[in-house]
Amino acid sequence: MQYYKNFDEIARDILAMAKESLPDRLIYLTSFARKKQMILKLSEPNPSIHIHEGMVIDINDTVCNQIDFDNNAPLIYEDMSRETKLDDLRQALIGANINSYLGVPIILSNGEAFGTLCAVHTHANTITAKSTNTIQTIAKMFSYYLDLERLAYRDSLTGLYNRQFLYKYFEEKFGTGGALFFLDLDGFKNINDSYGHEAGDFILREVALRLEGFVQRHNGVAVRLGGDEFVINLIDHLSKEEWGKHAEYLLSQLSSWDIPLEGFQLSVSIGIALYAPSDGNPLKVVLKQADNALYSAKAMGKNTYQFNPDL
Repeated sequence: MQYYKNFDEIARDILAMAKESLPDRLIYLTSFARKKQMILKLSEPNPSIHIHEGMVIDINDTVCNQIDFDNNAPLIYEDMSRETKLDDLRQALIGANINSYLGVPIILSNGEAFGTLCAVHTHANTITAKSTNTIQTIAKMFSYYLDLERLAYRDSLTGLYNRQFLYKYFEEKFGTGGALFFLDLDGFKNINDSYGHEAGDFILREVALRLEGFVQRHNGVAVRLGGDEFVINLIDHLSKEEWGKHAEYLLSQLSSWDIPLEGFQLSVSIGIALYAPSDGNPLKVVLKQADNALYSAKAMGKNTYQFNPDL
């Protein structure tokens, strides 16, 4: 959420609008990630209902998991104590002191489930069709905002963050020290020349998928700078040897391809620049250091990695 501009302000407005439709309910906004649900924002503190901002719950232990995201359908329980299908969640519902629930899916334009907009009460309550339709409309408005932010900071082909994002947030979010990996695909031009740009686009999307899977297991982000150039920025304090192991893993992940692409020996070269908070170097300096290291890796025969020569 930290990468969405004015997210807190927009979230407050969304909750306030929903509250006008259901003034007696606690309204809250959630997001999904890695099979977890996070409670992002509450309409107001409610000591009677035991959920709070920042709470993280296993998605299988939530009512929201039962929402039909495929059909973008709301989920309504006016009296949860009478619902036998909720028996597996009974203790959790009692613990949270929730007995009435409306959950509306928030779905991005690419079909990805962002999370939910929910309204709950401690007692059984009627939920009218008008109120449900209003909450659905508000959730749709919120998804439009999220999509606009994605257009500004996401690469349209791969879905990774773009150059604009990296330059905007590097000093603000990533100034705690870490490593910047500059990746360039070896042999990519042959793919475009021999198979066409459709095959090239497929490769770029597959590379992005593998890089995204990598950064999800580590503290960092993946960025497509343009063409077949990518950047991974990792926030951690590791030894040079440990950073090297990360690079070796990426080399192995980006050098294994199915026939017929394996015939072109498509691989990757990586340049690594390490930086500390005390360095105070702007992004353009760190990128240049990583680019110099990448040039060294290319000169050594490609399909390898090098650290910034100044290290």
